[in-house]
Amino acid sequence: MRTFFITLLLIILPFLPVASQPKYEIRATWLTTLGGMDWPRTKAGNAAGIQRQKKELCDILDRLKAANFNMVLLQTRLRGDMIYPSSIETFAESLTGYTGRNPGYDPLAFAIEECHKRGLELHAWIVTIPAGNTRQVKLLGRNSVVQKNRSMCKLYKGNWYLDPGNPDTKEYLSRIVKEVASRYDVDGIHFDYIRYPEQAENFPDKDTFRKYGKGKELKQWRRDNITEIVRRLYTDIKSIKPWIKVSSSPVGKYRDTNRYPSRGWNAYHIVYQDAQKWLKEGIHDALFPMMYFQGNNFYPFALDWKENSGNRWIVPGLGIYFLSPREQDWALDEVVRQIHFTRQMKLNGQAYFRNRFLLDNTKGILDELEENFYTAPALVPPMTWQDSIAPAAPTTPVLEQTANGNIRMNWQPAPDDSRHPVVYHLYGSNTYPVDINNSKNLLEPHLISTNYEYAPTLPWRQKRYFAVTAADRFGNESAPLELNKASDMDMPLLNKGDILYLPDVPDAQAIVISAATGEEISRLVYARQVSLEQLPVGFYTVSVINEDDKTVLSGAILK
Repeated sequence: MRTFFITLLLIILPFLPVASQPKYEIRATWLTTLGGMDWPRTKAGNAAGIQRQKKELCDILDRLKAANFNMVLLQTRLRGDMIYPSSIETFAESLTGYTGRNPGYDPLAFAIEECHKRGLELHAWIVTIPAGNTRQVKLLGRNSVVQKNRSMCKLYKGNWYLDPGNPDTKEYLSRIVKEVASRYDVDGIHFDYIRYPEQAENFPDKDTFRKYGKGKELKQWRRDNITEIVRRLYTDIKSIKPWIKVSSSPVGKYRDTNRYPSRGWNAYHIVYQDAQKWLKEGIHDALFPMMYFQGNNFYPFALDWKENSGNRWIVPGLGIYFLSPREQDWALDEVVRQIHFTRQMKLNGQAYFRNRFLLDNTKGILDELEENFYTAPALVPPMTWQDSIAPAAPTTPVLEQTANGNIRMNWQPAPDDSRHPVVYHLYGSNTYPVDINNSKNLLEPHLISTNYEYAPTLPWRQKRYFAVTAADRFGNESAPLELNKASDMDMPLLNKGDILYLPDVPDAQAIVISAATGEEISRLVYARQVSLEQLPVGFYTVSVINEDDKTVLSGAILK
């Protein structure tokens, strides 16, 4: 019966309307730096190369912003090397083409700054246990953790790994996360491969087990090793900056469910990842399970993560790279059904592996998101288990129209928020008061500045009323500050469909219809009713000119 339910769900999902746009939804992409697979494709070999590399990243972020994404998982630790100047590990080869060479700037600091300019969160993606294959370790030379601390590392099937059972591993990784958390304004730290390797049953840790096993059964000891690392790293990060979101990307199937078997590949039994325990113990804020599967290998396991979330976030990782004909040539409908499902079942968002396949618009995936799913911005949910106290609302609203027809807005932070970092969310609506709970009204999230110039992307998207809220680093949002009221700069809509209805103005001579930019579109002899059939769809202002040649703004047209 349960298998029948899942199959029926697969049949129904493609015919469901797109679920209403949620206000809170994580929309993340994995941005891979290993080998420059997603970034950088250009090398920072000189000043010009640095600028090209920076521009390449900015272009990526601009496109993510335009598609209403809100989170970037940027690969920061690769295979025992980094994309920032670390005192622990050296620079990654992908930055310059040479292992250990300084790129001439701090890529992580630059990425954080550019993400925040665009209202994107940046989470430092840390590949945790792997230390590199034999080629990578050889290139790292004396800078490799294998050379620095051979006893902490294990060679298995041609790859080097930190030994999770060795207490030095926990201390080593602790140094890394404390370095990132203390030096950088990251919004999150995201752990990848925080587990034993594939086919881990034969992992060569018998000596470590004899020394530290303390009578435990081997498999449970391994699970406990990973959990102890997670617990330590979570505690270290939160002690420095409690608002940093701690997450990881476990294997997509936790273990067999009563709905469907995992068929020999799962987190709990195969790679000793007890990720659901991390949620229930409260040593994780979110999981991004790598659910790169189809059909019954996806839906039952997504439900299992949801049902065992411990009231933390579950964000399924979707394997859009399988859309590529060079991979498994999935049909786009497969991913579309999965997105439908995550919304219908109220999971906390979606993450896409990986960014190149997203922005290459593989099989039309980016078009699908922009046109149907991500039509408006969304906020990352508040981390209420860490802090649930909202900041005070901003104060002192100022709103004025500029010479070019844009609307300039200013406000001031609340006095008691002056010492606490906040961002601002701007809302707009054609009805008063602005409903900040309506996701369609969110215009610009995560503004850093207390001023903003509003210019709609298209004239017919012009809004009449505006409000702004303050949000703290945990995502708690203040009450709204109204930037204008119904009596301020109010322009009544004068049309019903294709007919313009004007008030009786005894000395009126002419009417002028103008675009939102101020450009005059049409000048007509005054009449109480005017046909608008020839007027293109859009937003317009209507002015009346009297016999003294005085122009009076009368209202607006919205077609």
